Amino acid sequence: MIFCDYKDFPKKQGRLLGLDWGMRRCGVAVSDEGRNMVFVRPQINVKSQNELVESVLGIIATDSITGIVLGLPLFADGSDSDTTRAVREFADMLAKQTDVPILFMEENLTSMDAQQEIGRPNIKKIKQELDSLSARIILENAICVLKRN
Repeated sequence: MIFCDYKDFPKKQGRLLGLDWGMRRCGVAVSDEGRNMVFVRPQINVKSQNELVESVLGIIATDSITGIVLGLPLFADGSDSDTTRAVREFADMLAKQTDVPILFMEENLTSMDAQQEIGRPNIKKIKQELDSLSARIILENAICVLKRN
């Protein structure tokens, strides 16, 4: 099931999976069971959306994931871009394969924040770490909002 509003997202405890979807790479981060800390995981190199879904399902099973937070890239005015539509399509594919609830989290500027953490531009490091750092920021932001509601 896909949720757009934090108030509707199930409050049960357990690990959350944060995803920063991309056409070529998907950033991955996982919280601890108490949702107090978030850990960056290796990004998934995307060959196809079906393989990405299978990889995410594997993480769900291995890490006993109870919820997914998926970054949603919106324009500044809140409207959808082509990428936003692709993220929504991926969420639909994933929701058909699992009962784990999915929550969208606006992700504007998370890549910029992640880039600042990496520091001086290093293309190799950016390609290896940026997406999962973005996923960590997305997940941390979502956990803060969920704890407030």
